[in-house]
Amino acid sequence: MNKPTFPPPHFEHHAARRHFLRHAAGLAVAGAAVARAQRVQAAVASRPDARRLDFSHTHTGEQLSLVYAVGSEYLPAALTALNRLLRDHYGGQVGSIDPALFDLLFKVQRELQAGAPFQVISGYRSPVTNTTLRKTRGGGVAKHSLHMEAKAIDIRIAGVALPDLRDAAQSLQGGGVGFYPREQFVHVDTGRVRRW
Repeated sequence: MNKPTFPPPHFEHHAARRHFLRHAAGLAVAGAAVARAQRVQAAVASRPDARRLDFSHTHTGEQLSLVYAVGSEYLPAALTALNRLLRDHYGGQVGSIDPALFDLLFKVQRELQAGAPFQVISGYRSPVTNTTLRKTRGGGVAKHSLHMEAKAIDIRIAGVALPDLRDAAQSLQGGGVGFYPREQFVHVDTGRVRRW
């Protein structure tokens, strides 16, 4: 009498099929969400009160161009995409970026009449990353950095002189503006108005 084999030979086939179907269903849901977000973007892009931002992340190589708000309404899918782009690129943690920061960047872009994307050096920063950077960099990383509160971003724009970017941000009086010519970026945040 033959002993049954465990698992039965057909078990692996069924398990692989179930895994494939679950994976395919997940891709279909994700694909539907992307398609829905693209339809929303296409529908709102031509509205005169649409606010659009373009980003290129210097560390991850990711690029993102989208309408993030229309009138007084922020688009949830766009904010989710922006939060993901501006995550802590060291550890991967995603923060919930202050939408007012996007409005401030939109105003900076309009002030400069810049067509090139914002080049992102740093967005959200986890407390662990912030502490590590404070210990390993020769200064310039605040202990209570607004990057940890998802209210700050370090940027530059190709073709725009760094002093011009700084001056545009300062003129808006929307928060803090730090000038880092040696590191080639401007820090912008939605904290109290100050400059350094």
